[in-house]
Amino acid sequence: QVQLVESGGGLVQAGGSLRLSCAASGRTFSYRTMGWFRQAPGKEREFVATITWSTGNTYYADSVKGRFTISRDNAKNTVYLQMNSLKPEDSAVYYCAAGMVVGAATKTSHYNYWGQGTQVTVSS
Repeated sequence: QVQLVESGGGLVQAGGSLRLSCAASGRTFSYRTMGWFRQAPGKEREFVATITWSTGNTYYADSVKGRFTISRDNAKNTVYLQMNSLKPEDSAVYYCAAGMVVGAATKTSHYNYWGQGTQVTVSS
């Protein structure tokens, strides 16, 4: 099993920044990709960004490209999501996930493990 714990969410004004963290523990050798998804009230969970653990290759949703950056710290088994130029439509619960599919792992079915989520609220 892999345990994922997110942190760093909060309330920020439009145009501001937040950095989310996701610390992995347990069988950390059992995944190759980590990703971030988000879910707003009444909407489906949607892909935000993903990173291949070994190579650092990244892939982003068009809606966040150029504003969000995903990165990882191998020594700490932690993945980050730096979010800049935040917009009210970025408000959602953000989830960290880990899985074995590499590349453009954009579907929830590509991931086996999920964190509990952290709330991000962007005020206008």
